[in-house]
Amino acid sequence: MDGGKVFLVGAGPGDPELLTLKGLRCLQQAHLVLHDTLANTALLKHVRPDCEIIDVGKKPGTQNRQQDETNTLMVDGARAGKTIVRLKGGDPFLFGRGGEEAEHLRKAGIVYEVVPGVTSPVSVPAYAGIPVTHRDFSPYVTIVTGHRASLDGTPEVDWGALGRLDGTLVILMGVRNRAEIARRLMDGGRPPETPVAVIQRGTLPTQRTLRTRLDELGDISAESPAVIVVGKVAGLELGWFEDRPLFGKRILVTRARDQSDRLAASLEALGAEVLEAPTIRFDPPEDWSPVDRAIAEADSFGWVVFSSVNAVDRFFERVLGTGEDISIFQNTKFAAVGPATRDRVESYHILVNLCPAVHTAEGFAVEFKEEVMDGQRVLIPRPEVAREHLANALIRSGATVEEVVVYRTVVPDDIPGTVKRALAEGELDLLTFTSSSTVRNLITLMPPLTDQKWLETPAACIGPSTSKTAGENGMNVAVSAPEDDVTIQGLVTSIRNYFLSRSSF
Repeated sequence: MDGGKVFLVGAGPGDPELLTLKGLRCLQQAHLVLHDTLANTALLKHVRPDCEIIDVGKKPGTQNRQQDETNTLMVDGARAGKTIVRLKGGDPFLFGRGGEEAEHLRKAGIVYEVVPGVTSPVSVPAYAGIPVTHRDFSPYVTIVTGHRASLDGTPEVDWGALGRLDGTLVILMGVRNRAEIARRLMDGGRPPETPVAVIQRGTLPTQRTLRTRLDELGDISAESPAVIVVGKVAGLELGWFEDRPLFGKRILVTRARDQSDRLAASLEALGAEVLEAPTIRFDPPEDWSPVDRAIAEADSFGWVVFSSVNAVDRFFERVLGTGEDISIFQNTKFAAVGPATRDRVESYHILVNLCPAVHTAEGFAVEFKEEVMDGQRVLIPRPEVAREHLANALIRSGATVEEVVVYRTVVPDDIPGTVKRALAEGELDLLTFTSSSTVRNLITLMPPLTDQKWLETPAACIGPSTSKTAGENGMNVAVSAPEDDVTIQGLVTSIRNYFLSRSSF
């Protein structure tokens, strides 16, 4: 084979949303990804299912050997015709071995491309509210490495000369040697009172910013990875990232993987660290024939009623999969329980005639009773296991109800070990549940521990039915979406208000 190529891709400083669009496209096309320790592994969810992933992060004392192995993997893979992504933390050409890797590829005759990344010396201070340049304080910035070689290897870094400058100094890999660095800078002329900021785990939900002076830098407790900012700009208080309402909170999302993005993204936007443990999977029904018969009799139904987004998608996927067109329902009215379900129906270019003000099956039944004509045929696409309240209420209203199963909810084989440990050790601030199934399945998937204290972790539930199930199973239900807004956004708003009310005490 021929046509192989290597992309040296910058993964950014840690926040997975800081990956560039070009970097994302490279990951989606890759046959092989070689990633560093500092590259956020959350980015690997973008790769294709058959992509091979290898961790080539450096271990102390073996850097050179491991670099040779990485070079060999890139060259051999490219010669085999593969598209390879060398995923590097930050930017490939800043204090990494991107330049050396490019030289090796060029000598081997391998086609390569460099995809710059958002670099930590600028982005991490920005997430701490520190502009590395400022018209009133610092017209320039100097970026240096603070590891051992930069102290011993002369003239690699002239710390005395840097001490005589007055601009911003950004130091990477300098935490271990911070006391010696501070001493050399002060010996060179930097005032002892110069503001300093040490930003640990920058751009991540666990970010921590420490403020100090240059003469006290060696006295503070700090750990890697961290970026050290020295200069007047380090005294500016323009923080925003750590000021978000859910910053520092660890929240578990139990929603199905293909539906968790919206909830997880909304919580992360408010500052939370989200752990995902899908406790539910959706499979097709064991028998599609009842659904197919209903589709064939589409013009006989006065109404089609949906109580979930899943039912909408599975039903219309089946309609289109049988070769029919949505227009077979042109004489049928549609109803949806809740705005999210309504929006999904309308995404198929179908008008929703009824969506109740109260987003529950009970609320829907009350409003629907005034709409349905006696004996009118109503179709309800539903999961295999569902509450009977909606169907029974419509039957009492005089409708002829036909329910068809369009999907089954299945318990996954397992949840991540990291989640199990976080639950068992009480490291989570909140558990979120979007259905009764997610409650029951999490209990099923957790190992039988002698200590069930994880059940005391506050839980947030999307509606009264889910809250009831959680309470009946011994959980501490602290948050529930309001009955007039049983939606993901309603749940997120309730979570936000819950933590804000606790912080006010």
